[in-house]
Amino acid sequence: MSDWIPVKQARMAESVGPNCEIRGWVRTRRDSKGGFSFLEINDGSSLGNVQVVAPGELSNYASEVQKLTVGCSVVVRGELQSSPAKGQATELHANEIRVLGWADPEHYPLQKKRHSFEKLREWAHLRTRTNTLGAVMRVRDQISQSIHQFFHENGFFYVNTPIITASDCEGAGEMFRVTTLDLERLAKSGGPVNFSFDFFDKPTFLTVSGQLEAETYATSLGRVYTFGPTFRAENSNTSRHLAEFWMVEPEASFFDLSDNMQLAEKFLKQVFGDVLEHCGEDMEFFDLRIEKGKIDQIRGVIDKPFQHMTYTDAIKVLETCGESFDYQIQWGSDLQAEHERFLTEKHVGGPLILTDYPSTIKPFYMRVSDDGKTVAAMDVLVPGVGEIIGGSQREERLDVLQRRMAEQSLSDDDYWWYTDLRKYGTVPHAGFGLGLERAVQYVTGMANIRDVIPFPRTPGSAEF
Repeated sequence: MSDWIPVKQARMAESVGPNCEIRGWVRTRRDSKGGFSFLEINDGSSLGNVQVVAPGELSNYASEVQKLTVGCSVVVRGELQSSPAKGQATELHANEIRVLGWADPEHYPLQKKRHSFEKLREWAHLRTRTNTLGAVMRVRDQISQSIHQFFHENGFFYVNTPIITASDCEGAGEMFRVTTLDLERLAKSGGPVNFSFDFFDKPTFLTVSGQLEAETYATSLGRVYTFGPTFRAENSNTSRHLAEFWMVEPEASFFDLSDNMQLAEKFLKQVFGDVLEHCGEDMEFFDLRIEKGKIDQIRGVIDKPFQHMTYTDAIKVLETCGESFDYQIQWGSDLQAEHERFLTEKHVGGPLILTDYPSTIKPFYMRVSDDGKTVAAMDVLVPGVGEIIGGSQREERLDVLQRRMAEQSLSDDDYWWYTDLRKYGTVPHAGFGLGLERAVQYVTGMANIRDVIPFPRTPGSAEF
């Protein structure tokens, strides 16, 4: 690897010195009447650019430098000096500029300074060259790194759960089928599907969650987490839904609901704190350009202790608060985002964990409480979005688990391996799930979840 430095480093005063080389893409070019040009170069390592002073004495000044346009890629060598200009610590005085790739200004789509985020989705392969999408992906990277670091520091093992599965963790049935069968031939035959001819000899799908498989490892390794892609065949075009998204799902043996809540609170505080510490420039950009007050909102989650409230108490608050809601409030119904946001933003003014939800609205694997009506579930709510984490203590009692499965019409034969965990050394255990994109969307303030994942998969959209 040759001796060149990223733009992020070149912008620091301590990097000043001779024989500096940077590589990146041209953001702007201004020609001076004094016979030199100013170039703004960015390589994606930071929000800000390095200003390059290109003198007219360069051998390719007239033939190439003065023809550079937005999007051209270059290698620049020269002396990095302290900058007299306001707002920048350094500038690179070039003694060599080499053009690696040209970008035709007539066809390069990012010539205009501003495009709508919706328009930029048409150029998903180029949109991270914009300030906003570049900042989003740097924050996404930091959150991902922090997730791994947090669990490593807290004694969790990283396990990879299968993407192809025969079980539906959530019981919703909104799954993408995986098959090698000839669908056109099947359609013409009109007969029933014979899965003995399929690759896996049974119906298989893309996973909606790695939780159930992670539980198998938690009951031998103690503490594990899975972090990978999950899929939901939900025909939704809202700003909060994707067909393909990334989930982090810790599972811990010998944890009860209280342990789970403590883990979730500690987890969010560390991840959000890391973003503010390591992505300060990007976060200031989001606070200024995308959602004012975002940094203070995140600091509130970091600094304030999470309040706790049962679902039943939350229903009472919502019924008596005098607020007008679009969705009806009654015990036994799922809370909507408007209800969650009222509770966290107006009622407690900070992060809130709701617990003990009705068993009728939660999956079979959540531990049934002593009242027989609720389960040891938790949802972590934060101002701005409502729910950001969902989790529970898992049902470790075989007889209760089998009863719950029967109530939800789930076959013992399909989950024999899952019930086995309750037959051989069963233990209390708990876990939760955090959608990576939901977390990135919350931290950055981006309005649409399609703008916080590199290549969004939504109904009718899987081009590249």
